[in-house]
Amino acid sequence: MIVEHLSLVDFRNYATAELALHRGPNVLVGRNGQGKTNLAEAVVFLATLGSHRVSSDAPMVRDGQEFAVIRARLSHGERRVLAEVQVNRQGSNKARINGSPSKPNELPRYAHVVLFAPEDLQIVRGDPSARRRFVDQLLIQRIPRISAVLADYDRVLKQRNALLKSARARGIRGEGLSTLDVWDDKLVALGSEIITARQRLAADLQQPVADAYEAIAGADHRPQLEWALSVSGGDPEEDDDMTGADEASSLGKLGDTQRIAEMFRASLAAKRSKEIDRGLTLTGPHRDDLVLRVRDLPVKGYASHGESWSVALALRLASAELLRSESPAGDPVLILDDVFAELDADRRQRLAALTAGYEQVVVTAAVEEDIPEVLHAHVVRISAGTISDEREAADD
Repeated sequence: MIVEHLSLVDFRNYATAELALHRGPNVLVGRNGQGKTNLAEAVVFLATLGSHRVSSDAPMVRDGQEFAVIRARLSHGERRVLAEVQVNRQGSNKARINGSPSKPNELPRYAHVVLFAPEDLQIVRGDPSARRRFVDQLLIQRIPRISAVLADYDRVLKQRNALLKSARARGIRGEGLSTLDVWDDKLVALGSEIITARQRLAADLQQPVADAYEAIAGADHRPQLEWALSVSGGDPEEDDDMTGADEASSLGKLGDTQRIAEMFRASLAAKRSKEIDRGLTLTGPHRDDLVLRVRDLPVKGYASHGESWSVALALRLASAELLRSESPAGDPVLILDDVFAELDADRRQRLAALTAGYEQVVVTAAVEEDIPEVLHAHVVRISAGTISDEREAADD
């Protein structure tokens, strides 16, 4: 897949923006705070329906405006697709495909993007929500309909939490809250599907992550991925001992949605009193954690800075390889957003060599010299929201 042209209206610091991109490497250069990452973020939004920088849509809308527009012309071989999304400060977003109204969750069917960014270090070193977010955004690209399942689960979770808080305020105990059963049924049905999809994704990523890690680090440290599930009895959101990871691993191999649903229901029943006391749902995929290990030790807390970066980069490269192998639309677009400044010289060269062969690569950097020569082809300079294309200037 190729992004041929990107248009923005009232997105971040851009009142309007027009950016032409080319096959192969594209370099966006500019000092920090000029708008390079905003351009990358807009492309990523089309593919994942979310931002890698913020958890809500409102910050992406320019100050004083009610909505922003992202429009991109995509090339899938000989086929051209015009993908457009209106990002609303409040309310649901709207989308168009080739000018016709569409649901936003249809966009990832056409836009396949893998982003590398400094924030990726939080995937391996941050709290569980960072790892869940990474997995779910990849799931949306791999299985676009899962975005609706995730949205429905989030809605049911909020309604169930509201009921728990109300019960706590009224002094109702576990057995006296029969209306909770209806929400439990919905939570289990949606949550079990999410858990199963996450398990299968982790299993499919295992070998690509191992291969990518060795290519980046130049060593085989046996990277491993396995899920710690709250339905197994622990609480990965709060426990540092990764309770439930072994059980999660066996579930991932079986891929047994029915078994997961049974465990989920049993866990809800066991924790009901505690949930009412806290006014919070304490079990489900919203509290699970993807446990990452190298040398048989958790990356979080044990890995060096270099090892942590190698795992983060391996996760992104493995994601790209997985999408590349499964998509009839060709390679995903790779976006390397200010990532070379974070790496030592050896990892810079290794990453550049591994990514240069993709159909389209977009690199942002504050210092052009940070970017290995193999990725220098089409250079665009960004200054205070102004885009200057060196190739177009030369053509003139």
